Amino acid sequence: MSGIEDVLAPPNAEGTRATILRWCKAVGDTVIKDEPLVELETDKVTVEVAAPVSGTLIEVLKEVDAEVSPDEVLARMRLAGESACAPKIDSPQTAAAAGAGQEPLSPSVRRLLREHSIVAGDINGTGRNGRVTAQDVTRHVSRTQVPRASRTAAAPEPAREGADSLVPHTAIRRRVAEHMVRSLADAPHVTTLFEADLTQVLKHRSLHAKSFESRGTRLTLTVYFIRACARALRAHREVNATFTQDAMQLHPDVNIGVGTALGTKGLIVPVIHRAQDLSLFDIAQRLNTLVESARAGRLAPQDVRGGTFTISNHGVGGSLLAAPIVINQPQVAILGVGKVQRRVCVIEAGGSESIAVRPMCYLTLTIDHRALDAFQANAFLKLVVETLEQWPDTAEPLHD
Repeated sequence: MSGIEDVLAPPNAEGTRATILRWCKAVGDTVIKDEPLVELETDKVTVEVAAPVSGTLIEVLKEVDAEVSPDEVLARMRLAGESACAPKIDSPQTAAAAGAGQEPLSPSVRRLLREHSIVAGDINGTGRNGRVTAQDVTRHVSRTQVPRASRTAAAPEPAREGADSLVPHTAIRRRVAEHMVRSLADAPHVTTLFEADLTQVLKHRSLHAKSFESRGTRLTLTVYFIRACARALRAHREVNATFTQDAMQLHPDVNIGVGTALGTKGLIVPVIHRAQDLSLFDIAQRLNTLVESARAGRLAPQDVRGGTFTISNHGVGGSLLAAPIVINQPQVAILGVGKVQRRVCVIEAGGSESIAVRPMCYLTLTIDHRALDAFQANAFLKLVVETLEQWPDTAEPLHD
């Protein structure tokens, strides 16, 4: 269509659906190229869609809360400098506007007029040359008509104390629910359980936490688990993989996602890409940035894509053990980290045994049994535990 540009939902390799969160512009507004036009919410991030050209927003095809797919048309814009073509006279509203010498009505305005049985001539247009805009129609309706719900149904009774209330799901919650159900339906989940002594890790942290803070980042325990998993995933590539019906796809890069709670909104998994190449400080810096961005709603699409393995540190909430933890498909395994707790242990040293109190935590590895067996799962988790328990005192250990 000459002089008209479609506004498309952004493409993505994962085919993730999205929901219209809000329109930054209204029909009839002048928009500059690359100016934010609409915000989309996926199960992972909020994405701004910018105007592809400079011009006027003439039609909105997807309203707030509507679901959209990649490359779907969201709206249409008239290019700057292009005049509006005379519309086909196919409705009383359009005919009235044309007869009165007014600017042509946009499709969204015509739809609103039809819904409320209004003639455009009854409304004082505030647009260019007296054109009736969508805002003009809604203002007119609010002043002159009883709300539709009031016309068709009696007013609801006030909520009784203690009565049930409905809280609509966010887009993130809906997608997480779909993802969890699909994962459990597709993959037979099996969990193996190990216990790790974090004495050496906590010693290293006490030696280097202040140094990390002086360089602008926090050294959390999750950083150590990421580094230990990166090492184990390089040694056991079958865990850093995707299961398909015909083959196992082994990934060259270790991209570790970290489950991050967003309060009541749901869960998101930002990804630390190429973790195998990062130092302990690099991992700490990247993790802190991603978690802060996740909780502030500032994650970019690339921050949540491409994960090959996931860590769920449920212990930060006080949980000792959680099993099974649902696998983040299409990955084949997920590590669960329980709360660190001081426990009485039997320590073997120099051929003798002694009783000691040590900082211990449970580690679980839940696997997709189509892709992995117990032998592989145990070998992987054994290396993770050994790495943690033998952590050296040096600032940047474990370069493989």
